[in-house]
Amino acid sequence: MTQPYTGGCACGALRYTTQHAPVFQNHCQCRDCQLRSGTGHGSYLTFASRAEMLITGEATHWQIAGDSGNIKTHAFCPTCGTPVYLTFAAMPDLIAVHAASLDEPNRFKPQVLTYAERALAWDKVDSNLQAYARMPVG
Repeated sequence: MTQPYTGGCACGALRYTTQHAPVFQNHCQCRDCQLRSGTGHGSYLTFASRAEMLITGEATHWQIAGDSGNIKTHAFCPTCGTPVYLTFAAMPDLIAVHAASLDEPNRFKPQVLTYAERALAWDKVDSNLQAYARMPVG
C-alpha cells in the first residue's frame, strides 16, 4: 500500500486524503490554467477513483467548458480561496488535485506537459518532459 496522498487549502478548512497513487501527473499550459493559477500553468495529480478520495470541509464550485466542450468543475475553499481539486463531467470517476495543495508537494512528479501550444514565452517548464500540443488521448 502506498503512503496516503493528503492535502488541502491554505487555511485547513478543506482537506483530502487517498490511499491510492495518481494515474496521471502533469503541468498544463492551457489558458484556463493560466488564468486560474495567476501564472503560466497549472500542475495536477489525477486519481482514478473520486469515490476513494475522502474530502472534508465544504468547497465552493464553479464550472467551465474545456476545449472539448466537456464541463470541468473546480473546487476551492470559500474561506481562503485556495484552489484544491477539479472533477470532469465526461469522466466522473476521476479527480485531480492541485500539486501545491499537497501536504508534501515534492511528491508531485510531472510526467508530461499538456497544452504546450498555449505556452507563454516566459513560462519555461522542464524541457525533458514530453510535451503535447493539447491533451493526449488514450
